[in-house]
Amino acid sequence: MLKQFLNLKLSQKLSPQQIQLMKLIQLPTQAFEQRLKEEMNDNPALEAGKEEEELDEKDEFDNEEYDDFDDNESIEAEDINIDEYLSNDETPEYKTQANNYSDDDEHRESPLASPVSFHQDLINQLNTFILNEEEREIAEFLVGSIDDMGYIRRSIADIVDDMAFTQGIYTTEKAVERILQIIHELEPSGVGARDLQECLLLQLKHKTPSEYVALATNIIENQFDAFTKKHYDKLQQKFNVSNEQLKKAVHEIEKLNPKPGGSFTGSNKITENVVPDFAIRIVEGELELTLNGRNAPTLHVSKDYQEMLQTYKVSKDKSNSQKDAVQFIKQKLDAAKWFIDAIKQRQETLFVTMNAIMHYQQEFFLEGDETKMRPMILKDIAEMVGLDISTISRVANSKFVETPYGTKLIKEFFSEAMKNDQGEDVSTLEIKKILKNILEEEDKHKPLPDDQLAELLKEKGYPIARRTIAKYREQLDIPVARLRKKM
Repeated sequence: MLKQFLNLKLSQKLSPQQIQLMKLIQLPTQAFEQRLKEEMNDNPALEAGKEEEELDEKDEFDNEEYDDFDDNESIEAEDINIDEYLSNDETPEYKTQANNYSDDDEHRESPLASPVSFHQDLINQLNTFILNEEEREIAEFLVGSIDDMGYIRRSIADIVDDMAFTQGIYTTEKAVERILQIIHELEPSGVGARDLQECLLLQLKHKTPSEYVALATNIIENQFDAFTKKHYDKLQQKFNVSNEQLKKAVHEIEKLNPKPGGSFTGSNKITENVVPDFAIRIVEGELELTLNGRNAPTLHVSKDYQEMLQTYKVSKDKSNSQKDAVQFIKQKLDAAKWFIDAIKQRQETLFVTMNAIMHYQQEFFLEGDETKMRPMILKDIAEMVGLDISTISRVANSKFVETPYGTKLIKEFFSEAMKNDQGEDVSTLEIKKILKNILEEEDKHKPLPDDQLAELLKEKGYPIARRTIAKYREQLDIPVARLRKKM
């Protein structure tokens, strides 16, 4: 049985302006600049630079003045001509042209780099081989199957099937294997390999023959598993060589490139530069925080659009078409005013958040010693500045700060707390730093296992379990003891 009833409840919903503000706060400097350009293109009432005259805010944005429309009013069209104002926004092109060049001026063009992609370079190298039409098609398909690291990650059978279904090229695995041998002759050495073992063997094949290159080839070809696990004693016994001979053979292997495609200098990958959002400097022993000027643009509301509303205000008669035009202008003015306020609020939020972090981690910023980093979580800063944790998270996850010790991501200053043997809270960053120092100073011939690392940290006053050591070691991207062993 269906029933209708009234239910009164309170709920919180974010307004579109609040959502946009949160998005603005989250943007790093470069993305914020792009967002700023988009807004200025979309809203002609928003202009960059300082305003010539200071206007009364009440006259600019008094919404009640313009909400009283009477649809039954009849007016003459010539009372207010909105088109006359709107036409000012479109300046004829001939007025902006400058003919201040002399006939003898030399026209110069800046050369632009035209990089050749990794795969195109391999295709170009195929031109040095004599191939018939079918062989050429197979070779180009194999080159197209090579990933950015230089490997072919698919089996020959899959490649044969794929060529038949997608390209209409019907061939055999034997023919593809034969063309693959040609691909293996291309530069850089090792390209087209199907796994790491084959990649290393291809590179050793291209090296100048010697006793140690031959031993290295034998190791990779027949004892690859023992080599990857660094069972050097087993290798010495297997090949009946001295420690010095094995050491030189391993050195030959270490000089090889496990990712031949990654070393291609013609790669046109975009390198993204980090633009710091803040800068912290030490001035006379005190910390000084500044916000990147690119995060604080000077904006104002268009004076022309304000005059349009002023003209409407003093008029007595209003047509429906003019009412719609004025409503559009009013919306653009309101949007411009809100955007300017949102940017100011963004600047204030960024500054007060980073200022709180700077003072919380004052010892680190003054000395640069990571062991002086205090335990700090989002809640700590949120309570200091009176903002929500989610707002602090948006600032920390995407912003960088320039310090005397390098440019750092703000979220790197946050860490959990652990108790030392004195019962004091210490940052996990401090423990990781000490652990890293221990691993850097260990005897690489006899690297320390995790249980011994736990004992050493306990002696230094940090009682940590072995599994926690393993977790921190993985976060530091440091392998287990067996893989850290060197000859």
